[in-house]
Amino acid sequence: MANEQTSVPLYAASEVLTAANMNISAGTGVPVFATTVTRDAAFGGAGEKVLAEGQLCYLSASNIVQYYDGAAWATVGPSTAGGLVLTGSADPSAVASSSINNCFSATYQNYLIAVNLDTSAAATITMRMRVGGVDSTTSNSNTSYRYSQLTAVSVLDVNSNAASSIALNASAAARSFFGQINIQRPFEAQPTSGQFFSCGEAPTPDYYFTGGFVKTAATSFDGFTITPSAGTITGKIRVYGLALL
Repeated sequence: MANEQTSVPLYAASEVLTAANMNISAGTGVPVFATTVTRDAAFGGAGEKVLAEGQLCYLSASNIVQYYDGAAWATVGPSTAGGLVLTGSADPSAVASSSINNCFSATYQNYLIAVNLDTSAAATITMRMRVGGVDSTTSNSNTSYRYSQLTAVSVLDVNSNAASSIALNASAAARSFFGQINIQRPFEAQPTSGQFFSCGEAPTPDYYFTGGFVKTAATSFDGFTITPSAGTITGKIRVYGLALL
């Protein structure tokens, strides 16, 4: 976005200001940031304004105006950030994994992840949470899921104390996957829970997956990675903040 900035500069006496310096404020009026992460990083550093009561900002990822009340950021408008707002996306193309960073923030407690993927090989699709652009490898995911085929009875499986959560599907052949993952409180420093369902198409037999998982550690996550156990993935991944209006 053209108006987005990554700092709120503070100038010293007798400092020579360039046109670029002046255009930061002249072009925006209210500081514009992509996310709460870039907003928080823009204040209090070397040569930056100290965050104080009355500061305003606009967040382009969630389309809201906020003010700082001296202790925390609060929303001016809209009164909520919208019922379903895009907070992150990826369009993987023949890659071994796909990550989305900074898609979880304090703006929302709940998120919906929609996934349409093609795999190049028989694969199990898993998801790992991320912090600061790095996958979490701590074994604290407890996952339970049930899957069924047109030609087989349902099977219940449990994956305890693992680093990854089974998030989509597993198959014996390359196929297309369509699924959704609902995640609760990923950004809060509390255990994170989630539910998922998906189906796999062609070649037959088709697979249908439902399940849930809990990350038992009280960790604040800001992103995730989706990885196939073999081959590559191609398609679309979209993340939406879900407001409980």
